[in-house]
Amino acid sequence: MSAKPLIQHAIDKFNRKISENKEARDDVELLTKTVNISLDDEVYSFKLEKAEITDFKSVLLDNADISIATTVENLKKLIDGTLRPMRAYVTKKIIAKGNIQDLLHLKKFFD
Repeated sequence: MSAKPLIQHAIDKFNRKISENKEARDDVELLTKTVNISLDDEVYSFKLEKAEITDFKSVLLDNADISIATTVENLKKLIDGTLRPMRAYVTKKIIAKGNIQDLLHLKKFFD
């Protein structure tokens, strides 16, 4: 089963949260970041700009600001909350590359 619907659902949830919560929106309003996600044999990317995630595609971007590698199973657990992002990172269930500040902002994607 493809992880695409799962990621799209998380993106929709993030965009709703940001549009409804001024504090959360203010926190990411000025960010422009690109993100690559590698899952088993699937790859995806998206862009965070003007407090909205857009351009969700099944390709990897050149020179993404943040790169994430994990399994589909671990991504499901991250999204449903049964695996916390910091625990996943420390136990190497997720490999994330990028500026530490960018990674902390990305954590909001899983809240």
